[in-house]
Amino acid sequence: MEKIKWFISYVFKGIGLFLIFLLNYLFFSWILPSIKLNTHFVEDSQGVEIFAKSNGVHTDIVMPAKSNEINWFEFLPASDFESVDERFAYVSLGWGDKGFYLNTPEWKDLTVSTAVNAAFGLGETAMHVTYFYAAPKKTEKCKSVFISIKQYRVLISLIKSSFELKENKRIAIIHPGYSNYDCFYEANGSYSMFKTCNVWTGNILKNTGVKIGIWTPFQGSIIHNFEN
Repeated sequence: MEKIKWFISYVFKGIGLFLIFLLNYLFFSWILPSIKLNTHFVEDSQGVEIFAKSNGVHTDIVMPAKSNEINWFEFLPASDFESVDERFAYVSLGWGDKGFYLNTPEWKDLTVSTAVNAAFGLGETAMHVTYFYAAPKKTEKCKSVFISIKQYRVLISLIKSSFELKENKRIAIIHPGYSNYDCFYEANGSYSMFKTCNVWTGNILKNTGVKIGIWTPFQGSIIHNFEN
């Protein structure tokens, strides 16, 4: 009987600690995005327009495929994609858990092991790249901001550093994409509930100099940051 009581007490303590952790996580997920960094940031209308695009859960950064600063086709060639050529004008890049990207094209495909590996940083990460013919339309899930040429060069460098390289070349993952226009690549870093795909987006924008919250774990932390 004593062992049963001890076990029940242990279970309830565990549940209590989990609930405390969850409430704290949700609280800081709500408060920290509202505390802004780079508060003196001013858009540069003569610079480059970049987009933060959400699918409702995950955010990507979208930018011109070609510019004076970079031709993304030289780093992410059309030959890596099923139906892409250099007429495509925009490229979208996102970082995230490899298991989620490859094994969970839809939420119904999510497994417990994939979720646990992602939440606790047990899996590898990947870059997801998609080419588009035109700039994305601005909606409630797609906002844009103009950054200076200098800031754009910083952003390019930060994004390229997220790719795992072998002999100075990106490593394409042989796996079907979500369409004929996207591809996966090996990435650097470890995904977890504290460093989500949206935290990656927020960190890229933060280190580029864009006004953004201290911590951005959810897509709303990114999308609701912009007015246009």
